[in-house]
Amino acid sequence: MISVLQLGTLDYVTGLRLQQRLVDLRKEGRIGDVLLLLEHTPVITLGRNAKAANILASPERLAERTVEVCECDRGGDVTFHGPGQLVGYPIFNLREIQADDGKQKTLGAVAYIRRLEEVLIRTCADFGIPTKRVSGLTGVWTDNDCVETAAPGSPVEQSSTVLGEAKIAAIGVHISRAVTSHGFALNLNVDLSYFNLIIPCGITSKPVTSMAKELGTQVPLTDVAHSISRNFGLIFQSQMLWLESLDLLLKSAVGVPMRVPEELRRLREEEESSWA
Repeated sequence: MISVLQLGTLDYVTGLRLQQRLVDLRKEGRIGDVLLLLEHTPVITLGRNAKAANILASPERLAERTVEVCECDRGGDVTFHGPGQLVGYPIFNLREIQADDGKQKTLGAVAYIRRLEEVLIRTCADFGIPTKRVSGLTGVWTDNDCVETAAPGSPVEQSSTVLGEAKIAAIGVHISRAVTSHGFALNLNVDLSYFNLIIPCGITSKPVTSMAKELGTQVPLTDVAHSISRNFGLIFQSQMLWLESLDLLLKSAVGVPMRVPEELRRLREEEESSWA
């Protein structure tokens, strides 16, 4: 069973600290698999392979737009998180997840990432957006290889337009002793101008898009969250249990106090003893 928590909006450092608490508990077997769904306040994150040159904006420009910069231990390069983007952090023990190929007893890192991509591909399809993988790259991309032909008699001289691929979801994970952290970021209604501050994932040849841009309308975050949960259940062959609060998750973790601040409001300032 996978427990699902939708946490609202958190700053990135708070999200990192929460993940580490849950990773430690998962390694100790004190909680089961957990999927965190949330939004972040504006932040540029640098993965283990990040190049500083892929941040294009000056510190002054970042301050004007109230964008933090944080390093982290996930894979990948530079990316952006912000309001209107649904971020998912699966805290899974891969040793307890069966592989698909019949050769391995448990799920490997690459197969795990492919499953995350499949969840996102199916979620986009639920909203009528065709997406795909791109060979040699991690993430999910719009499948706009179709050709639009001008209608007969149209005054437009160009007879057709080829629509290119654009990145709609980024994936970057960390795995320690088979327990996963970090995860994915799916662009729903995010302000895409933030991505002009960076070279997203170090890729210059393909743009970034969002569900809202592809559909021409805003997408309800709650609807997408429920679609993601359903698809996680299908792809990981698990029941999904939605929890109303972090408190409910920690009730099963022996030795973890139940005094959880109002939906993590003071998590960033708390002493370690409050969570140990």
